[in-house]
Amino acid sequence: MSLSLGIVGLPNVGKSTLFTALTRKAALAANYPFATIEPNVGLVTVPDSRLDALAEIVNPQRVVPAVVEFVDIAGLVKGASEGEGLGNQFLANIRETDAICEVVRYFTDTDVIHVEGKVNPESDVETIRTELVLADLGTIERALPRLEKEAKKDKAGEAKVAMLKRLQEWMDQGHRARKMEMTAEERELVRDLHLLTMKPMLYVANVDESQVAEQFPPIDGVTPIAICAKVEADLAELEPSEAAEYLEEIGLAEPGLNTLVREAYRLLGLQSYFTAGEKEVRAWTVPVGAKAPQAAGVIHTDFERGFIKAEIIGYDEYVEFGGEKGAKEAGKMRLEGKEYVMQDGDVVHFKFNV
Repeated sequence: MSLSLGIVGLPNVGKSTLFTALTRKAALAANYPFATIEPNVGLVTVPDSRLDALAEIVNPQRVVPAVVEFVDIAGLVKGASEGEGLGNQFLANIRETDAICEVVRYFTDTDVIHVEGKVNPESDVETIRTELVLADLGTIERALPRLEKEAKKDKAGEAKVAMLKRLQEWMDQGHRARKMEMTAEERELVRDLHLLTMKPMLYVANVDESQVAEQFPPIDGVTPIAICAKVEADLAELEPSEAAEYLEEIGLAEPGLNTLVREAYRLLGLQSYFTAGEKEVRAWTVPVGAKAPQAAGVIHTDFERGFIKAEIIGYDEYVEFGGEKGAKEAGKMRLEGKEYVMQDGDVVHFKFNV
């Protein structure tokens, strides 16, 4: 199971610099709009110190962390929903992601031009929200005639048409689709439209170096993560010991990008469980609330299909008793069945038969 985030924002807000720091992949960062013409894709490991602790105990041949896919997409401008700039291409690219990470410019560097001529985070956020809402309204308007025609032949389609009309009225007022009250069944009715404003959103405040420890007011109800993209890019080039010294100098316990990746996990309701053996120690991603067979299926579909039971040791007990053998002798290994709800940090061995 992989998580994909689209990095969006107006031109020259620091998206590509942030992406480069995240992935150490040289996305073109230039002082003009549309430096990123094709979406750049990079996989970023999810920082998790528990993997290191497990590896110290097991001494595996390799350690495999969970990953998040970041997609760096061309800057969005006013009129993108009608094809301005690289609008339609941009919007198509973020339809494929699980969530959106919007980078908002807070930094004051006068050498980097602002596409609107001024640094105004509230205005920038409003521009992007408007374009996403307009794009979704266009999707709904194109879909309704077809769905209404289908509903005349199949009454089951009437609920979907009614739901879309409700959404249309809501979004005509400038609201994001995700903000409208809906049941799980109603959300499912419109899932195949891949509405942009149904996606969860994170906000990154790209700040000056002097602001990295500051808290900023919520954007659309979400507290932005303060990151200085330039600092993160510099950190990505340093050796671990040098990076630690640099972080201490600017008053940070860890890179801001670690916070970003963890927040992305939390936003989408994800957690990690572990497998630990001589060949590898590995983190696997599952939704919060996933049951044991579903978690087994993340490794291989055969594991889910032929699930028998799961041998589970909590992470803390695994470390406390020095690994599987010690935890088992201390009575800390549990046998769990199909209804077991996975907990973050479970160390698991699945039994299956196909």
